[in-house]
Amino acid sequence: MLTLKQINDNKAGVIAALEKKHFASAAQAIEQVLLLDEERKAAQQKKDAASAEMNRISKSIGQLMAQGKKEEAEEAKKQTGTLKADIAQYEQQMSQAEIQQRNCLLQIPNVPYALVPEGVNADDNRAVKTGFLTLPDDAAKQMQGIDSEGVKLSDWNEQWNPKATEARLPHWELAKKYNLIDFDLGVKISGAGFPVYIGQGARLQRALINFFLSQANKAGYTEIMPPTVVNAASGYGTGQLPDKEGQMYHCDLDDLYLIPTAEVPVTNIYRDVILDEAQLPIRNCAYTQCFRREAGSYGKDVRGLNRLHEFSKIEIVRIDTPEHSDASHREMLAHVESLLQQLELPYRILRLCGGDMSFTAALCYDFEVYSEAQQRWLEVSSTSNFDTYQANRLHCRYRRQEDKKVALCHTLNGSALALPRIVAALLENNQTDDGIRIPAALQPFFGAEMIK
Repeated sequence: MLTLKQINDNKAGVIAALEKKHFASAAQAIEQVLLLDEERKAAQQKKDAASAEMNRISKSIGQLMAQGKKEEAEEAKKQTGTLKADIAQYEQQMSQAEIQQRNCLLQIPNVPYALVPEGVNADDNRAVKTGFLTLPDDAAKQMQGIDSEGVKLSDWNEQWNPKATEARLPHWELAKKYNLIDFDLGVKISGAGFPVYIGQGARLQRALINFFLSQANKAGYTEIMPPTVVNAASGYGTGQLPDKEGQMYHCDLDDLYLIPTAEVPVTNIYRDVILDEAQLPIRNCAYTQCFRREAGSYGKDVRGLNRLHEFSKIEIVRIDTPEHSDASHREMLAHVESLLQQLELPYRILRLCGGDMSFTAALCYDFEVYSEAQQRWLEVSSTSNFDTYQANRLHCRYRRQEDKKVALCHTLNGSALALPRIVAALLENNQTDDGIRIPAALQPFFGAEMIK
């Protein structure tokens, strides 16, 4: 949630940044927030004046009684009664203005950083780095790392994409061939988007989970095992609520939500908490099942593991100071990249444009791996810096060492990694005549070199 200080200090800049995210009526929404703040201030001033007058009159009552001026004292008591009623009314006005203002702020997205490119949709995202790919010199020159302008995806020529050297089976056929995943059984038990992993397929899932957690532990992340259902306060804290698109599964009877990512429970550990600066950055990771309704998803692009309602994911979460959050973001990006390198998967890193970013992110990079059988890129991670946006919703703060003042933290998170599309790419890119090769880094966790 944006802070009033952000808006008051740079109203024009905030409106311009929100327009980069294509937020409709940005100026109107900001003006409404400021108007409600003026209403609250006006009610506060009236309340303070009435309180001061009531205190003055209250002090005079005893003096009047001592002087035998009973009628004047009684009149003074009536005045204090009227003032009490006025004060209660002003407090109600303040409360209503604050509630309306907060509701308005909850509907306003985070402002993107200056580094975020202009754009409406995914075609305007920028590829800033690739791995295990051979690109033309002109493309390689444009991608010098995450600080480069990068290549606009609409300009990403087909000849830049890796091509399979021979016919490849898609992962849903490989899953059937090697009895790894039963999609039909998942439909029988739950419905579409809930696959059943069997035998070596289940073992591959477990191997990836353990590999990702092991790497996170080596990188200094503390493992958390959180609940997979959260209350509404947690959903509001990280920005999943208000849920305009109905993407979260809701348990009506208990008013609980199935988590779409471990970001929600793990970040909410620090809701209403004041940390010491010496504790930062905090690094947490968590493996959970994740649940997303994915309303309106149909067609070939969601076949097999490409889009699921339930899936496994390892999430990394950081709580940091504003001064260090950029360094934290870069460290998280390097960590995710190292996982893909160890899995020997072709990948690219995208900086998302304003129109394709999430509601809460200030800066986001997506990692995509290349599926040789489907000959398309599959998103496997979004790694974001939220600046103070989530922290303001959460009241997640820290006490600065220098001056002992309390300030809002920065929050960051990323997938490290989501399993379904990683599994799809591993199966499709490593199929051989003798079976499916397991990357060397994963073999100790899987317990074999091949799926046969």
